[in-house]
Amino acid sequence: MKRKFLDFALIKIKKKYPEYDEIKLEELEYGLEGFYLTFTKLLVIIPLSIILGLFKEMMLVMIFFNIIRISAFGLHATKSWICLISSTIVFIGVPLIAKIIIIPFIIKIILGIISIILVYLYAPADTIKAPIIRKRRRDKLKFISTISCILLTFLYLIISNELLSNLIILSIWIEVTLISPFTYKLFKLSYNNYKTYPLKMD
Repeated sequence: MKRKFLDFALIKIKKKYPEYDEIKLEELEYGLEGFYLTFTKLLVIIPLSIILGLFKEMMLVMIFFNIIRISAFGLHATKSWICLISSTIVFIGVPLIAKIIIIPFIIKIILGIISIILVYLYAPADTIKAPIIRKRRRDKLKFISTISCILLTFLYLIISNELLSNLIILSIWIEVTLISPFTYKLFKLSYNNYKTYPLKMD
């Protein structure tokens, strides 16, 4: 079903924008695949979160996570069913954890500093399907990701609501984990895929 959706969408795009090269089409396919997977995951995660009384918390995690994810990118599951299971565990599990843990303020500061450093070092993290081969684009995405992480860190440090603060911290660290080269290595996936392509500055 996913392949049919992507093929149909790409045919329409090629017809409307014949000037798009293969690199541009690969980037669009990556985005379309992300949209498809997100939509299908929500069909499972939303009803489950409602049943468990976690809908609001789950939506907040998705929002905070995607604020960084949209520019930092990161690891993707190799199979749709793996993506569904792992996403369900994360987006249901994180709100549950956020409700029960208490993180001392000094630990929050340390976690914030570490996360900002790691985002600066490792974002954006591409995949073999969507290598980010243009240096200017990588630099721009790194800047946006780092600023997003700084702002979210500042936000969770100043708010008094412990649950909301926890949700933001855990959302950041989901993405930090997904852009880490160690996570890529753990799952035996190639990292910095853009390096296999000729250098493009624009």
